[in-house]
Amino acid sequence: MSRKKLIAANWKLNPSSKEEAVDLISSIKIGLNKIDLSSEINLTFCLPFIYLELIKNSLKDTQFKIGAQNCYFEEKGAFTGEISALMLKNSGIDYVILGHNERRSLFNESNEIINKKLSVVLKNNLLPILCVGETLKEKEAGITEEIILSQLNESLAYINCTGENIIIAYEPVWAIGTGKTCSAEDANTICKLIRNKLADLYNSSVAEKTLILYGGSVKSSTIKEQMEKTDIDGALVGGASLIADEFVQLVINSQNKK
Repeated sequence: MSRKKLIAANWKLNPSSKEEAVDLISSIKIGLNKIDLSSEINLTFCLPFIYLELIKNSLKDTQFKIGAQNCYFEEKGAFTGEISALMLKNSGIDYVILGHNERRSLFNESNEIINKKLSVVLKNNLLPILCVGETLKEKEAGITEEIILSQLNESLAYINCTGENIIIAYEPVWAIGTGKTCSAEDANTICKLIRNKLADLYNSSVAEKTLILYGGSVKSSTIKEQMEKTDIDGALVGGASLIADEFVQLVINSQNKK
């Protein structure tokens, strides 16, 4: 079946001021202004919390969406420094990244925590981008598939996936900002593994509907080959989304998959 593609820009902890954020999104808007993406692709910008409202207003006259990079698994209470899914929903946010490798490795988020976050995000009708991926140590140990399947099993436990309410992103940790390359063929193999696992957990219809993104040093020079693969439906883009010209070209190159 044909799945509408998604490019999700993850700005991470960037840029350092609201002026830079507005300049970046304005340059991207200008670059994409003459391109009709509505039938080909969806585009979302996942931003630091402090920029969500600002950039949402900047994009109000466009088809582009806004996402957060994380949220907490409680809706309110004494949780200093956290942001809830309910707050995001009430602020008009569309997407939220969950389980990014940096959250797992730097902030010790377990699959159990990610599962709890996923549950509350779905309750609040946000669209989660659930990240899974293996480290270099795990890859070299030959346990990539075991790690991916375990992350899916535990993160999706007791979660109702319809195929349209959850997006999965495969991000090989060893290929993010390291200069190491995951070939499009290898990436597609893991994305196919993920799709087959979704069929096992749910059914083949859910698996076929689910968008599976690739994230791992995605660039304008690599996106075309990645998007030509059968089970890669888009990209979670980090560093390249912070360079307006590069990101615009990446989006352009991601079209016309089939």
